[in-house]
Amino acid sequence: MTRIGAIEAGGTKFVCGIGSERGEIEDRISFPTEGPERTIGQAIAYFKGKGVDAIGIGSFGPIDIRPGSPTYGYVTTTPKPGWSNVDLLGALRREFGVPMGWDTDVNAAALGEATWGAARGLSSCLYYTVGTGIGIGVYAEGRLVHGLVHPEGGHTLPRRHPDDAFAGRCPYHGDCLEGMAAGPAIEARWGAKGHGLPAEHPAWAIEAFYLGQSIAGAVLLNSPEKVILGGGVMQQAQLFPLIRAEVKRNLNGYVSSREIVEDIDGYIVPPGLGQQAGLCGAAALGLAALRGAVG
Repeated sequence: MTRIGAIEAGGTKFVCGIGSERGEIEDRISFPTEGPERTIGQAIAYFKGKGVDAIGIGSFGPIDIRPGSPTYGYVTTTPKPGWSNVDLLGALRREFGVPMGWDTDVNAAALGEATWGAARGLSSCLYYTVGTGIGIGVYAEGRLVHGLVHPEGGHTLPRRHPDDAFAGRCPYHGDCLEGMAAGPAIEARWGAKGHGLPAEHPAWAIEAFYLGQSIAGAVLLNSPEKVILGGGVMQQAQLFPLIRAEVKRNLNGYVSSREIVEDIDGYIVPPGLGQQAGLCGAAALGLAALRGAVG
């Protein structure tokens, strides 16, 4: 039986697991993201002796995903202390002689959802993770989108909500989407974490304003067949109807697709893989690497 190692390498915690080629996670472990040496060492220790056939890594970024680059496999300009220019993929390759898949954590989640989750059977989807940061994974025409680097839609610059004077929290851009709508922005703006705010709090209308604006722009630019919203902030179920309404308001009837006009509840959805989306996505990366190696 094929055994796929999976690493969801997040800025807050690493989740490692063993998955099957059907996307079933059979075992998992998580630990805080500390310094690179300790954290990568824990991941290596977990996989030793487990007989994996491949490993997939979905990592927080930015990362280098260009195979011909001298820093391919590195975490690059991250604000995460101690992690800039860390050769994460290389450290694993030096320990395990198996095929390895490597991409951003959100691209991995998009692939997992397209393989086994809410976008299964579709040729395109977008995956947003809204938590400590905001990342956007893009799956189009049956493959993950790469280019100059990888999609960084969390750092696009939105229009401001007319009642929002918050300066923004992004260390690079201030009031980009992540700076205005990620978990730390909610806490800094309102003085409490999102899970501590009631469903009727005005925070959620402002949150939906920014996310809905981004999704409407992404629909116009990428025309995805499904939009999937995950991450800790999206555990607030009241956000989904607010975001859907904002998307429709922004599109204003211009995109006349049935999915938008008649069934937006089935178009903008939570992950079909639930809290396992990131880890299953990493397994999907590993499986793709294995199939590429043998096929």
